[in-house]
Amino acid sequence: MIIEFQNVIPNPLKHELSCSGELWGKSVSFHSEENTLIDAHSGKGKSTFTSLVAGLRFDFEGNILIDSKKLQTISKNEWSELRKNKLSFIFQDLQLFENLTVKDNLLIKNNLTDFKTEKEIKYLLEFLGIDTKWRQFCGTLSLGQQQRVAIIRSLLQPAAFLIMDEPFSHLDEVNTQNAFIMIQKHCSENNIGTILTTLGQNYHAQWDKRIQIA
Repeated sequence: MIIEFQNVIPNPLKHELSCSGELWGKSVSFHSEENTLIDAHSGKGKSTFTSLVAGLRFDFEGNILIDSKKLQTISKNEWSELRKNKLSFIFQDLQLFENLTVKDNLLIKNNLTDFKTEKEIKYLLEFLGIDTKWRQFCGTLSLGQQQRVAIIRSLLQPAAFLIMDEPFSHLDEVNTQNAFIMIQKHCSENNIGTILTTLGQNYHAQWDKRIQIA
């Protein structure tokens, strides 16, 4: 799978963004066989990038193509299939259902494709130290616990890409390391490419591509 950005400039940021970086206003392609790190300071459009790829925003100049098809021409049904089987996300605002339990938040995602068993899901919770939160409402969790739930949720579907917007921002060093190990293992076993936005950390990993946003 290939995602292409062709001279893309987000409209709300076009008077603020510099085109001296390696993303905005440039031609950039992302391949599902690669692991890509997008590095930028706050306010340079990392979350905007994620929202654009997810088809949640269309306020931009230039072209974004997913497997050679322009973003604006993808139908609602096609978007549904992409988000179900090809594109998985960890959004910075997490997008959990706060009035539902951890169990329900995870099974709503998993039941779309029956990608993992309940036993496998509980193992992921245990690995990240939140297995006792299975029946707790997400709105009552700390931000770090919520972020771990969102990370696990992103692994409960088939995908060509896992796109992560500062996925460890609320985690301490130990939980960040454990979550990153879990993500790497999952993506390697399932042939999933990753795109991760960061404020400068590289998480001691080898990246196939590193993009700097100025």
